[in-house]
Amino acid sequence: MRATRFVLGAVGVGFGLWGVWLMRDFTGEQLTSTGVWLAGGILVHDAVLAPLTVGLGVLASRLLPGHFRAATSVAFLLWATLTVVFLPVLSGQGGKPDNETILNRPYLASWLVLTGVLAGAAVIAALRRRARASRPAVTAED
Repeated sequence: MRATRFVLGAVGVGFGLWGVWLMRDFTGEQLTSTGVWLAGGILVHDAVLAPLTVGLGVLASRLLPGHFRAATSVAFLLWATLTVVFLPVLSGQGGKPDNETILNRPYLASWLVLTGVLAGAAVIAALRRRARASRPAVTAED
């Protein structure tokens, strides 16, 4: 296990150093922008996403039956992560009126379909878990 941790740590440090190497030609403005972006990401995670996730988890544990909790937690985690990835295109960032080939897809519809698929998968997983839990146990004598 110690060797695995060392290798993973070395790979992580290597990628970090490679990232710093790629930034060697950045201007002062680009470095400042990168620092603000990184600090903002940490701030948004610690001040918004983490408390929201914990709060929704506590709420779900009180409102949902036991067999729905795990599936709902996984679905919410996937949904929240993918929603953060979708935010730039949902908000239209990067679109240009003079270039119709940029952001030319129905991103909101795609995000809604993703939301429905994740909700459906959570319900199916929870119902399967409930069905498995309600089956009588099979013993060696059967």
